[in-house]
Amino acid sequence: MKRKIFGTDGARGVANKELTVELSVQIGRSIATIFKGNAPILVGEDSRISSPMLRNAVSSGIASVGMNVVNAGIIPTPAVSLLTFLKGFSAGVMISASHNPVEYNGIKPFDNFGFKLSDEREIEVEKLATSDFANLPYGDSVGNITFDETLKDAYVEHLKKRFGLDLSNLKIAVDTAFGATYYTTPAVLKSFNAKLFLFGNGPDGTRINVNCGSTHIDTIRKLTLESGADVGLAHDGDGDRVLFVDEKGALVDGDETMLIIARYLKEKGKLENGVVVGTVMSNMGVERAFAKSGIKFVRAPVGDRYVLREMQKNGAVIGGEQSGHIIFLEESRTGDGLITALMLLRVIEETGLPLSKLHEGVIHYPQILENVPVKDKTIVNKESVREFIEKEQKKASGRARILVRPSGTEPLIRIMVEGVDLEEVKQIVQRIKEKIEEEM
Repeated sequence: MKRKIFGTDGARGVANKELTVELSVQIGRSIATIFKGNAPILVGEDSRISSPMLRNAVSSGIASVGMNVVNAGIIPTPAVSLLTFLKGFSAGVMISASHNPVEYNGIKPFDNFGFKLSDEREIEVEKLATSDFANLPYGDSVGNITFDETLKDAYVEHLKKRFGLDLSNLKIAVDTAFGATYYTTPAVLKSFNAKLFLFGNGPDGTRINVNCGSTHIDTIRKLTLESGADVGLAHDGDGDRVLFVDEKGALVDGDETMLIIARYLKEKGKLENGVVVGTVMSNMGVERAFAKSGIKFVRAPVGDRYVLREMQKNGAVIGGEQSGHIIFLEESRTGDGLITALMLLRVIEETGLPLSKLHEGVIHYPQILENVPVKDKTIVNKESVREFIEKEQKKASGRARILVRPSGTEPLIRIMVEGVDLEEVKQIVQRIKEKIEEEM
């Protein structure tokens, strides 16, 4: 069965248009039916203006099949994942569209272990969501909905105990994108005595991800340079990602972050199987830097569930994406931007080296990403488009790498071309873009 509701990271769409209240109720019912147990289901949300509406809908759906709900309020996605497992909830649900624009929202379910659902489980949820729910309970058999906003503090306390850093010598610029990390990231970093310079440090449902956060790196770059910070970090709206800039304002992406931390863990003898998992989007230059450091680099398809699957297959403890969505399996079951930041800050603290030195010498091959808006994302499967892309790849063999794929979360075709020569890369991108637009 082809998934219609779920993409690469939960159900997502324009709130109240594609992701409706009615659909959200049905998804809530489906999740509760599949994960029915004695413990409640945990529901968290980001700061979007539509999140309370959809949280209420999902919670109502869960309660309508007889399951209790605990709402945690505004909290990062990885906190929902971690607390679902640590606190023994039957399942977890996050209301968020992550890095997407304000008008979008999403529903991300987690199983009782805190893992995102497999493709098979999501198909099961979809089947139920499009069916009629007969014989629903009533009276005192319906579920109860309660709120527990102390759960975000439980997440903060857990990370404080796990890491126990002394960051008193560090000045850190932080952009929480007016999103779900507005409280948790500053709270943890302040507890380690870091001096913070904050931007977007309040929940604002109309400004989340707007010209800030990990999708607009210029904001954290400017704050880092103006404040004289040693490092700058920028989350996305729900906190499962983080990107960094060094003290000179240079970007340190997810692949480079994994490289720095993997090198550190390898020196400590803590890099299991000497392997790190990236994706097909990872730059060839970074892949070569891993090889030079004696670390095996494995590529997975885009999407954290596929990264996780490859990590489990290879016995890896680190895996992630160029976007800054990184999984550290010994600490969490999904990408956690704050955990990633704490791992990197530990390296800086212990080595005493500036971030610019830690990622020095990594050569990135020219890489261009182009998003093409489309009405039908299946256009990439059209024979004429496939043949055109194959011809371009054959023509550029040995000099460039081409990846064209539909976005899992937006009505876009993503074109990525990477190669030795920037001009050739630009020309390939333009030709593929024109071909897709021509075929629409």
